[in-house]
Amino acid sequence: MAKKQIRYGAVQERDFFQDVMDVVRQVPKGRVTSYGAIAKYLGAARSARIVGYCMNNAHVTKPAVPAHRVVNSAGLLTGKHHFATPTRMADLLKKEGVKIQKDQVVDFQKKFWDPMVELGL
Repeated sequence: MAKKQIRYGAVQERDFFQDVMDVVRQVPKGRVTSYGAIAKYLGAARSARIVGYCMNNAHVTKPAVPAHRVVNSAGLLTGKHHFATPTRMADLLKKEGVKIQKDQVVDFQKKFWDPMVELGL
């Protein structure tokens, strides 16, 4: 998939929910990002909580969104209760090679995917 640059701002009206989904779809397997990193990339740095609300509906979005790759700023699986089972988020990450211990990404800084860096803003 080609990297897609997205910038949320006052000049051009955009659909914030769709922009969040577009960013999350670009997170590679075996990597994670955070709600805050997505918000910052979209030019709404104080909107990490809104990104979280968007992620709550990722399971009904087409094409599919790898919501399991979005964690909080400390690498905690804070969104796990929005998956079918309490362990589903961790199971999906483990399947991609991400080590999880006590609902936290091990070596979070090494696994962290920053859209500001990776998508070139």
